[in-house]
Amino acid sequence: MATYRLLYISIEGNTESFVQKLAAVAESEGDQLSLLALGDEIDPAHEKEPFVALVPTYLNGGTGTGPEVVEIFTNALADYIDFGNNARYLRGVIGSGNRNFNDQYILTAKRYAEKYHVPVIGDYELRGTSREAEKIFARIKETLGE
Repeated sequence: MATYRLLYISIEGNTESFVQKLAAVAESEGDQLSLLALGDEIDPAHEKEPFVALVPTYLNGGTGTGPEVVEIFTNALADYIDFGNNARYLRGVIGSGNRNFNDQYILTAKRYAEKYHVPVIGDYELRGTSREAEKIFARIKETLGE
């Protein structure tokens, strides 16, 4: 049995729903996810093992993808990654969003990937499907070392 670390933030429940699908896939394969749901009430801690981050896209301002577009609601995740040496353990980012937003689809994940110099290892829309969870769990395993 292998354990894979996943940090995430869920604002409206879509991300939480997808994380539960990922956990079910992990369990069906004899593995498990070590989960940390972040929010404003979580005190930063020092990560000690590689992890991936799952981030939804919530944006405000502007009309496109330029600098006037500001991330909202996901700051607690970025603050946690920025704490101490946590960023050095980040291996990849998974993004969620709504494809109706075209260029802004998974923009937050793309920005995290650029900021922390890691790949976007998967994406899904809204609550995601079981098939997407299977694909993304395979990428998590690949990224974190199996």
